[in-house]
Amino acid sequence: MLAIFLIPAALCYTFGLMLGDRRQGWAIFAAMGILFVLMASVVISAEQAGTPLLASAGLDQTASPLQAGGNMEGKETRFGIVNSALFATVTTAASCGAVNAMHDSLTPIGGLVPMWLMQLGEVVFGGVGSGLYGMLVYAIIAVFVAGLMIGRTPEYLGKKIEILEMKMSALILLVTPMLVLLGTAVAVLLSAGVAGIANPGAHGYSEILYAFSSAANNNGSAFAGLSANTPFYNTMLAVAMWLGRFAIIIPVLAIAGSLAAKKRIAAHAGTLPTHGPLFVTLLIGAVVLVGALTFVPALALGPVVEHITAQQVDTEHVTAQQVDTRQVAAPAPSTAQ
Repeated sequence: MLAIFLIPAALCYTFGLMLGDRRQGWAIFAAMGILFVLMASVVISAEQAGTPLLASAGLDQTASPLQAGGNMEGKETRFGIVNSALFATVTTAASCGAVNAMHDSLTPIGGLVPMWLMQLGEVVFGGVGSGLYGMLVYAIIAVFVAGLMIGRTPEYLGKKIEILEMKMSALILLVTPMLVLLGTAVAVLLSAGVAGIANPGAHGYSEILYAFSSAANNNGSAFAGLSANTPFYNTMLAVAMWLGRFAIIIPVLAIAGSLAAKKRIAAHAGTLPTHGPLFVTLLIGAVVLVGALTFVPALALGPVVEHITAQQVDTEHVTAQQVDTRQVAAPAPSTAQ
């Protein structure tokens, strides 16, 4: 897990070093680190809490000296819940794709987080180089929004952010959502796509959404319940992989070329400092806001619905137990009566 993050994280420091201002690199690193800790905490807590579906089947998910407790479905006992949940977060925050537990067996919320980390463009450390330039695109969006709020032309690293940079940034942010959402929509509408689902309902939809999220965002992990080795999925996912690489790299290079050609201007009273806590907060907000507006409706149809359904099963199970308890406690009628 450390090796997966080592180079992408180190590139944040390299970025600041090459700029001659290490604080710029540490600001990017801080935004990535905060997002990662929050997401890992959600997955670990969701998996440790277990699932009401197993509880309703009569299985004990309580941690004790004899068992780890929680949702151990699909996990190696030698790794346990924390290391498995942490690895799931690391491998989807970075462009890795290796797994040490079955992501298809994660709880609904536990599976939502890895899916969403990929859908954000894998900018929480991400791949070697690709995570950094993905986060820098969000940095451009953040300073643009800040510039709108104060009524000044946005600047980043002493370069003005103008029309070309914003057009290319918008294109980058739209490419993978289009690939993921359109690909998922086509798959659930066609019989060839639905035929690969092993688990019908909300979870089957999540399997398809995860597959396109993984392919379009340079990951490779899967909700393995989906039978994707078919001509339909081989073709669709290959197209998502191809466009998900080049349709992003080319606009990023266009932004780099445009900024390199501009003269660097000195900081002034209207310049937003891009190395402090305020900028880190704006950057995290830009990542979460764009991700939420783009993918939350799709996630609501899969993991969120699955989570709500599981909670309803738990409520029905508890109610049934209460009824059984009252029946046992009720006095038996006498023979005379």
